[in-house]
Amino acid sequence: MSKVPNTNDGSNSKPYLRTDLNMGTLGSLPEWSTAPTGSDEEILKAVKAAGYQGTQGGNLELCQKLGLGCTTGGRVNGVGEIDAMAETWANDGYDAATLHVGWGMEEPEQILAIVTDIIEASSKHNIGLYIETHRATITQDMWRTVWLTREIPDVRFNGDFSHWYTGLEMVYGGFEEKLEFIAPVLDRVRFLHGRIGNPGSIQVDIGDGSNRSYVDHFKAFWTKCFKGFLKDAQPGDYISFNPELLESSIYYARNIPDADGNPREEGDRWEQALIYTEIAKECFAVAELEMAK
Repeated sequence: MSKVPNTNDGSNSKPYLRTDLNMGTLGSLPEWSTAPTGSDEEILKAVKAAGYQGTQGGNLELCQKLGLGCTTGGRVNGVGEIDAMAETWANDGYDAATLHVGWGMEEPEQILAIVTDIIEASSKHNIGLYIETHRATITQDMWRTVWLTREIPDVRFNGDFSHWYTGLEMVYGGFEEKLEFIAPVLDRVRFLHGRIGNPGSIQVDIGDGSNRSYVDHFKAFWTKCFKGFLKDAQPGDYISFNPELLESSIYYARNIPDADGNPREEGDRWEQALIYTEIAKECFAVAELEMAK
């Protein structure tokens, strides 16, 4: 039976968290951001110096030169589309890929056929293909995604839970009950996009991350995902966590009027990504402790 592989570095090291950065975080940053600037190589050197171990969407050749891991992503709308993409990504040397799949209007049999095709391509080319939880895709709602895990238990996900937390208003009707309901999805997450929303906005500045109930909810998501990964992880396996904090022009970062009434991104996405990474490390440490009990 075809399986989606975990990301693996080929070593005998114990399973671990790889702290990566989705390069979309650096897109169209305000001039006042403290993010690195310069050539692609200079920026990637600074990304590595900041403690990141890899990128999603970075220049593959430069990442390999600098000793950074590199993952990619794409979109799949139908059966037969993924095989060639997976073959190319694997041959090029990408570590994994995340996928937006469908537009959310597919019939159940279409969903099952596309997902089966993705799993077969992932196994055939030995590259992790992780279906993203995202609006306007087959995973746009919790119920259907849980249903998918029942129909195809071997499916594996990239968890981007801002789409559900805000888009499905998870706090309305009992967050803990909904967290338990999506446990089959969390158990199958093998890649994470870090973006924190509150019940009304999909991406918000979290300050230092303290004293915010919605941040605690995302910690719960991530910790449970890490526990799911650790349940069956083998030596050399890792799970990639990628802050993906996107720009205001595509309506992710919020613009807040400054003192003069001019729109200004509410926070520095580069600085926020560093905070996200520390939160993810804390969550992984908690997951390890809980799994050791």
